[in-house]
Amino acid sequence: MNDDSGQRVYSVDVRHQKHSSSSGRVIAHLYLDGRHHAESTVPAFFPVQGGTVEVRASTVGLKRCHYVTAEGAEFQLIPDPASAEGRRARFDRSHPALSRCIGLLSAIVLVGGVVLLALQLAEQLTRNPAGVAQYVGTFTSPIDLSGWVNTVVGLVTVAASTERALRLRYNWLLDGAAG
Repeated sequence: MNDDSGQRVYSVDVRHQKHSSSSGRVIAHLYLDGRHHAESTVPAFFPVQGGTVEVRASTVGLKRCHYVTAEGAEFQLIPDPASAEGRRARFDRSHPALSRCIGLLSAIVLVGGVVLLALQLAEQLTRNPAGVAQYVGTFTSPIDLSGWVNTVVGLVTVAASTERALRLRYNWLLDGAAG
């Protein structure tokens, strides 16, 4: 609240491509009542009235965008209705069962992607007898995918990661491995 009992509105804008610096760092912009108030590289911690706005990014979206009060209570920020995240939240409110199904499907796709990645990585690491194979032996993946199937799996995994990012969900294993 400000002095004349009007509510202050803080907004955060994180654009991974448009606002990234030449070093590849992602920049978060904080707006107060529609005016640019501050900016910081991510992870960002913006001191605001009554607490802090914390922003952390992943390669596919945001890991965290919360308001943390001085007492330690945490509140996830509400996405702008015009943003992709806001449209995903509106879809979730208007079609909750379908939204849950899509969310479950994206989690299953990401788990499958992580398993395939682990199998293929283990095979590649143990392929050379002079490397890791001399200590653990060789491993042949039980799943052998062609190049085009690997490409399709990669694209579907990116789509699932994007869906999770739009829902403002992040898991270090699923979203960190996929993105």
